[in-house]
Amino acid sequence: MADRVDLKTMGRADLESFVETLDEPSYRGRQLYNWIYARGETDFAEMTSLSKSLRSRLSDVAKVPSITVKRMQQSDDGTSKALFTLPSGREAETVLIPSFDALGKAQRLTVCVSSQVGCAMGCSFCATGLMGFQENLTPGAIYDQVWVMNQEAQERYGRAVSNVVFMGMGEPLLNYDAVLQSVALLTDEDTLNMSPRRITISTVGLARRIRDLADDDPRTNLAVSLHAPTDEQRSAIMPVNQSEKTSLGALEAAIRYYADTTGRPITYEYCLFEGVNDAVEDAKNLAKITRWAPSKVNILMYNPVPSLPFERTTTEQLNRFVQALVEEGVTVTVRQSRGQDIDAACGQLANA
Repeated sequence: MADRVDLKTMGRADLESFVETLDEPSYRGRQLYNWIYARGETDFAEMTSLSKSLRSRLSDVAKVPSITVKRMQQSDDGTSKALFTLPSGREAETVLIPSFDALGKAQRLTVCVSSQVGCAMGCSFCATGLMGFQENLTPGAIYDQVWVMNQEAQERYGRAVSNVVFMGMGEPLLNYDAVLQSVALLTDEDTLNMSPRRITISTVGLARRIRDLADDDPRTNLAVSLHAPTDEQRSAIMPVNQSEKTSLGALEAAIRYYADTTGRPITYEYCLFEGVNDAVEDAKNLAKITRWAPSKVNILMYNPVPSLPFERTTTEQLNRFVQALVEEGVTVTVRQSRGQDIDAACGQLANA
C-alpha cells in the first residue's frame, strides 16, 4: 500500500480532481469525501454509493489510512488524553479538556490537537521539544484526532466538541498547508461543521507565516506562545527568538500586520517560570508588547517536566505578576492546568 495515493491528504476539490483521473465524474469525488470525512469510513468496499467497479479500482490505486487509539487515559479532573498510532507507526497525543459549570455539567469541550510528531523548535521548558522533529501530520490525521475526541465527548458528556486548539505536539505553522487544510475539513458544513471562531492556531512566533495566515485568513484565532518579554530572556529559553527573522522585532511587525489585515485580536500565551520571567518588571515589559495590537494575555502555570531545570512560580508571585498587568490595563486570564496527573497539561506531551 505504500505506493497508493493517500486520500487523507485531500479535501473535496482534490478528491473531485482525483476521481476525474480515473475517468469518473467529479460528483464521485464529493461522494468519496462524504464517506471519508462525514462518515469516517476507511474501507472502500463499504462505500456503497460508489459503483462496484470504482470501489475495486480505488482499492488498487488509493488508500484511506486512519489513526488508531493506542491508549486513552482519564484524569481526575475529567481530562482525556489519547495516544494515537499514526499510519507511519509513530505516535502523537491529543487531549480533550472539559470545563464545567457550577452544577458539574460540561459547558465547553476543547480538543488540543497535534500537528506534528515531536517539534523542531527546541523550547527548553517543553517535553515535546526534547523529542525533536519526527513527522508532519496529514490534514486527515489532524482531522481524525478531533473526530475521535468528538466521539469521546459524546460518550462521556453527551455533547459535541465545542473548540479546537492547535496547541498539542509540534509547531503548527511549520506544517502550514496541512493545518489550513485540516481547518477547512473541520469547518465544512458536511463534516463537523465547526465555527472557525472556535478554532485557535498557536505559534511560537514564526513571523513570515503569521503574515501568510493574515493573507490566507482561515478566520481562526491566533495565539502566540511568548513566554518572555525581552529578546535576551526569550532567546535564552526559546531558540526561535535567536534569529532576526523571528525575534521580537520581527514578531511585532507580523503581529501588527495580522491585526491590521484581519481585524482580530491576538492572544499571548505566557508560562510563568520561577525566577526566569515572573518579576513585576517582566509584567511591565509584557504590557508593552500587548500594545502592539488589540490583545489579551493567558497566564499558564508551568507543569514540571522531569530533567528540565524549571520550577513553577509561587502563587504569591503569580498574584503580583497579574496585578502588575491589570494596573497596566492588560486583559489577563490565568489558565488552570488540566490533566497534569496523566501528563496531559501544557508542555507535557511527549508520547509517554
